[in-house]
Amino acid sequence: MLVRELMIPKPPVLTPDVPVPEALKAMKERNVHRMPVVDAHGRLVGIVAQADLHNAAPSSASTLAFWEIPGLLNRIPVESVMVKDVATITQDAPVEEAARIMADRNVSCLPVMDGHDLVGLINQNDLLRAFMELLGGRRKGVRVWATATDEKGKIARITSAVAQASGNIVGMGFVEISDVKGVRWEVTLKVQDVPKATLEQILKPHVMEFLDVRETV
Repeated sequence: MLVRELMIPKPPVLTPDVPVPEALKAMKERNVHRMPVVDAHGRLVGIVAQADLHNAAPSSASTLAFWEIPGLLNRIPVESVMVKDVATITQDAPVEEAARIMADRNVSCLPVMDGHDLVGLINQNDLLRAFMELLGGRRKGVRVWATATDEKGKIARITSAVAQASGNIVGMGFVEISDVKGVRWEVTLKVQDVPKATLEQILKPHVMEFLDVRETV
């Protein structure tokens, strides 16, 4: 799965000179919490979050009179509160690369670039939906979470056992764990057309431990 399959194409944008109240209004109308900022040539120059715009407002300890605040906010442009060092991703990058950048940079969205052109936006919700689909989150079946040794061919033997029982794997994920217990895999499967008890029986020779097995609807 690539970024272009999940991204929001042609996202709404702001320009650096837009006043804070106008930017907040634009986000509310579009039901978004972040917007890229582009210059007069359409080049990405920053990104601004709704929280950044709210933080631009004077605090309750301000000595400004109430009627002075709107005038002050109208003089604060997006450029003064936006993030200028923007992490980006290309549309042909794998989605896991987008997830890695978000985690490493502690950001919740990435502008998607094609050269110098902004072509989309991908956020954490997009990645969560992809994660859910990969694990069969919208499908009923038996969900198995188990540990297995890290030997070559182990995953193939697990999936083969399911196939031999005429099971249909509709979701799958695995992660390598390395700790004081050693190196092993944690495997998650969503399987249809095999009863829970039967699935445990056919997988038992291939796993170290069942961590959780449940029927989902």
